[in-house]
Amino acid sequence: MTEIILTQYPGRFIGPVAKLIGYIMNALYTFLDSAFGVQNIALCIILFTVIIYILMFPLTYKQQKFSRLSQEMSPEINAIREKYKNKKDQVSIQKMNEETQMVYEKYGVSTMGSCVQLLINFPILLAMYQVIRNIPAYVSSVKDIYTPLVEKIMGVSGYQDTMTEFLKESGVGLVKLNFESGTTTVNSIIDVLYALPGQGWELLKDSFAGLTDIISSTEASVIHMNNFFGINIANSPMNLIKSGWGDKNFLLIFAALLIPLISYGSQVLNIKLMPNASTGAAGGDNDAMARQMKTMNTVMPLFSLFMVFSVPVGLGIYWISGSVIRCIQQLVLNRYMKNLDLEVIIEKNKEKVKKKKEKQGIYESQIANAARMNTRKISEPVSTAEKESKIREREEYSRSARKGSLLEKANMVKEFNERNNK
Repeated sequence: MTEIILTQYPGRFIGPVAKLIGYIMNALYTFLDSAFGVQNIALCIILFTVIIYILMFPLTYKQQKFSRLSQEMSPEINAIREKYKNKKDQVSIQKMNEETQMVYEKYGVSTMGSCVQLLINFPILLAMYQVIRNIPAYVSSVKDIYTPLVEKIMGVSGYQDTMTEFLKESGVGLVKLNFESGTTTVNSIIDVLYALPGQGWELLKDSFAGLTDIISSTEASVIHMNNFFGINIANSPMNLIKSGWGDKNFLLIFAALLIPLISYGSQVLNIKLMPNASTGAAGGDNDAMARQMKTMNTVMPLFSLFMVFSVPVGLGIYWISGSVIRCIQQLVLNRYMKNLDLEVIIEKNKEKVKKKKEKQGIYESQIANAARMNTRKISEPVSTAEKESKIREREEYSRSARKGSLLEKANMVKEFNERNNK
């Protein structure tokens, strides 16, 4: 990648994640091409998904262990909630929280244990959407397929007006041509070409009649690159259904419908395989969490069903691949967790908590010692008897003052004031 692709998503957080995914996808594309002679973005997406979920497997394992331990500790948590059920004062609430935290520490469970994977998955999904909707902007090997054609187009006299008119006729939405500079123009035209529907290539041949051969070869390369069982992954299922209906291509319509339906089915299966932490009947936060999880388990598959209809098929492939891999991982983990010795894990967690408490005790002792050292110079409290003794010493010293000294004169002034006050 020798230049900045101006069509990349500019977001401060998702932008860099999308760029990193682009580098990985480009490496996968280059590997498949050099090792097997395969140039296919769909395979790159599937391989990328496998790599991501293998890397996240330790988090998945921790999440499953969290769920299994939550089931085991649930009776203790519910007993604590029942104990403080009718106590709403601040002290009781604080004690309940402390006792609850002690149970969490005993089982080695973090309250954030089930959220980490979602916090990682969601940004990747958003970034993946940006990459798939404009592959050439992130995968330089794909951009290279379009570059020779774009250079030929830019060599045609008056190509700016021709491309502007072509954009109106091709039916490409949400893409704007930009002719500010050479690099910007190349990127802008590639954006248009990548978003072309099937009939758009024929219109391009009509607009640039002298470039028919290179347009045809580029179209063939793009179709091969984006093809997944006869579906163009750059298009959305909705657009494919419309195109198939217009051409009476019912096989294309069926294939386009399969993508969101498989996405929905794989999500439902994934949820069915997931172990659900028991929440008991004590009420409170656990019941609220159970309701939220139930709602999410209903909404997420429906969300994937409707979302995959309107986004590029490539994102649906990523979504389905992730669900299938999670199902496989879940089957393995369910079998492993079934034979897991929780008593051993709990004992290990107790040892960890004990060592942690010991370290905290040492640290607190060090703070106390430091505090005592820093306060040595502060005067100790003086008793009443010591104060009276010091006053008498000062009075005796005053009476023993030499004649003519300042101390004698000060005593004379003091006596004069005392007689007048009387």
